[in-house]
Amino acid sequence: MVKEQGRKLVAQNRKARHDYHVDDTLEAGLVLQGTEVKSLRAGRATLVDGFAEIDHGEAYLHGVHIPEYTQGTWTNHEPRRVRKLLLHRAEIDKLERRVNERGYTLVPLSLYFKDGRAKVELALARGKKSYDKRHAIAERTANREKEQALGRQLKGMG
Repeated sequence: MVKEQGRKLVAQNRKARHDYHVDDTLEAGLVLQGTEVKSLRAGRATLVDGFAEIDHGEAYLHGVHIPEYTQGTWTNHEPRRVRKLLLHRAEIDKLERRVNERGYTLVPLSLYFKDGRAKVELALARGKKSYDKRHAIAERTANREKEQALGRQLKGMG
């Protein structure tokens, strides 16, 4: 049997960077059932409504949808069940302090396999206000138009 190497992306939460100011990221392992792993290996998962929470010194992932495995039988898992995150005690304590005192949220950015093990990339993020989102979109549009104008000028010279 060949050991799996590298990183294989399963799901990404693109909306998270639009809805939140991401300050810090960290990697956590996941406690999964067999059919969940098979479903993830098939590349099926949704992180859109996901968030992590620290409860009684343990970290849990809520709202992440891993659909039932198609070849699964009565042993199949609940698609939106709460999953335990594997983190070191010091990491959990640090996250709990920051979430409690500064109004941060733990948001999953991506779900992937790293060397054969399921991992989730968590972001310590602060919610954006709607005017922040509009400002970010306006800035992105202005930058794009500036790049296009610069490209046209350079094309005209050549």
